[in-house]
Amino acid sequence: MKREQRGLRFPFDARAEVILENSTEKIAARVMELSLQGCFLEIPPLQGESLRLSIRIWHSDEIFEASAKILYVRATGVGLLFLDVTPNSRRLLQAWILSALDSQVKLEHT
Repeated sequence: MKREQRGLRFPFDARAEVILENSTEKIAARVMELSLQGCFLEIPPLQGESLRLSIRIWHSDEIFEASAKILYVRATGVGLLFLDVTPNSRRLLQAWILSALDSQVKLEHT
């Protein structure tokens, strides 16, 4: 678990795909960290902070969908801020975060 300006972030491993704004090309990615506000994606290089996109994340046979924008670009991927999240996807995200928090607590107590 990391605590920075973007809030609590948890290690997370899930398959994802993004579609850049004004494009139909699907780009495969991997979620490496997750928070209620966004995530870090391991993805081939993308150019342009503030670039908007759609994201889908698959985890435990469930799919999270949202629009997002790129906050920062690193050599290994991008940090995203979720923008438009449906109530169903918000509930799913909260459940994933609670599960990640529970896993973190169990690790700290072993």
